[in-house]
Amino acid sequence: MRGFSYLEGVATLDLDQPLCIGCGRCLEVCPHQVFGMRAGRAFLADRDACMECGACARNCPVAAIRVAAGVGCASGLINEWFRARKIPGFGGGGSCG
Repeated sequence: MRGFSYLEGVATLDLDQPLCIGCGRCLEVCPHQVFGMRAGRAFLADRDACMECGACARNCPVAAIRVAAGVGCASGLINEWFRARKIPGFGGGGSCG
């Protein structure tokens, strides 16, 4: 899903790179290839592609990743699906853009 970006420069995603142990879980669970791996540690390859779902932070064994899950595009889509009604700005199309 490369090439998608949401709101540029507003993602709450933060990676404490010195704390990273290079397990690669963030790369595995991220649906938008936000992370890359360099010199045995994760790095933010495309921060603006983050939809703030929180999967990376939830799966990081050393808590090197922080994200305010529930505030971004993913939250809006999930809420729309659960409530089965349209949210202004999302249009019911199932996409964040």
